[in-house]
Amino acid sequence: MHIMEGFLPWQWCVIWWIVALPCLMLGIYQLKKLLDIDREALTLLGVTGGFIFILSSLKLPSVTGSCSHPTGTGLSTISFGPWITAVVCAIVLLFQSLFLAHGGLSVLGANIVSMGIVGPCVGYGVYRLLRDTSVNIYITVFLVTALADMFTYVTTSLELALAYPAETGGFVSSFILFMGIFAVTQIPLAIVEGIVLALVFKYIVALKPDILIRLKIFSEEKINAARSEC
Repeated sequence: MHIMEGFLPWQWCVIWWIVALPCLMLGIYQLKKLLDIDREALTLLGVTGGFIFILSSLKLPSVTGSCSHPTGTGLSTISFGPWITAVVCAIVLLFQSLFLAHGGLSVLGANIVSMGIVGPCVGYGVYRLLRDTSVNIYITVFLVTALADMFTYVTTSLELALAYPAETGGFVSSFILFMGIFAVTQIPLAIVEGIVLALVFKYIVALKPDILIRLKIFSEEKINAARSEC
């Protein structure tokens, strides 16, 4: 879920921007460095950005009365890491707030933190943990994507609970309430998104494995093993 325009108190909008800005600056630096070395990475970067835009634009009604959507950040997280993904997400969220009424400018920092920073950081941690193990590439992609999706909503729940603690039970009670609203819908969505991104990655492995090898996303041995399964 994108937190909607005007929903957070201005103090929290400022705090989340303060958290987001250093991450975006680091991401811009890494992106410039990457493109100076390998301009052909632009193709994969465009694919990952398009994936994030399309999937995160899908507003799906929640059985708890809210709405939800996939995030699409798994592919970018694996390919470019969390900080470049934060930059891509910031661009996507800006366009969505301006042209699709998803989120808003005042809460853009909070939405970047949840979808563009925390979710990808969790996913990237899983990727680094499993990358050099015997775990199948597609299982790795599935886990990275699903957990990045889920922790986006955990973070959104945290942001809302901090801004609006319950009168009884305070922050903890409010956090549990918001998590309950999102989790019912988001768990199956995260699983489906993980499967979809694994299939997309299988397509990339089959057609453009050289990009994955050049960017050192997985070892050539693991990629060749994955290609034999295609």
